[in-house]
Amino acid sequence: MKGVILAGGLGSRLHPLTKITNKHLLPVHSEPMIYYPIKALINAGIEDIMIVTGGNSAGDFLRLLGNGKDFGLKHVNYTYQEGEGGIADALSLVEHFADEEPICVILGDNLIEKNIRKATDEYRAQGGGAKIMLKRVHDPERFGVPELDGDKVLNIEEKPKAPKSDFAVIGIYFYDNSVFDVIRTLVPSGRGELEITDVNNHYIRRGEMTWNELDGWWTDAGTFESLLRASNLVAETGANNL
Repeated sequence: MKGVILAGGLGSRLHPLTKITNKHLLPVHSEPMIYYPIKALINAGIEDIMIVTGGNSAGDFLRLLGNGKDFGLKHVNYTYQEGEGGIADALSLVEHFADEEPICVILGDNLIEKNIRKATDEYRAQGGGAKIMLKRVHDPERFGVPELDGDKVLNIEEKPKAPKSDFAVIGIYFYDNSVFDVIRTLVPSGRGELEITDVNNHYIRRGEMTWNELDGWWTDAGTFESLLRASNLVAETGANNL
């Protein structure tokens, strides 16, 4: 299995900080934000990693991370997303890298306390289809929300006014190689982006979606409030613990 970290976008909610650097290079407590998804993949046993970046600071990732030796990696792969076409658009850029292997995709501003090794092992055993990670939250209307029937995912609704569960779909996804065929069928949403929720609902309609509940805390770091929360959580409890 290969790992993909999506670290593009303009980070407009973090202006003026992101006028001079990529959001994913900002500090979260004592380390750059991008370190945390890298460690999450490594802790899950995934060491062949592609980072999708964009904007004017893409070269800074290479200066910071180099070939990945500080993480014990043999190398790190990079690719560049032009503009802001959405998560699914960014994912489409890694088809050659995936080389028909399954992939684990992590949004670059997502931080988790523990690890996803159990979900990773279960997805390997699943042998195809897709898997999403879910987390109970007090404000699900801010996220993609799954409608569940026991272990089965019936549908995912983006930012619903009346959520059908108290789970949020967090930014960690597992896909087989057919994900790239799915992306080619998508049309842009009202935001002008190719939406990852549309990808997930495609797998749901095919009956090929499973889910795991994330253990430990989770937060994104895409606003000033969540960036501060992420830093405080890491300071208090650590992150990506084995």
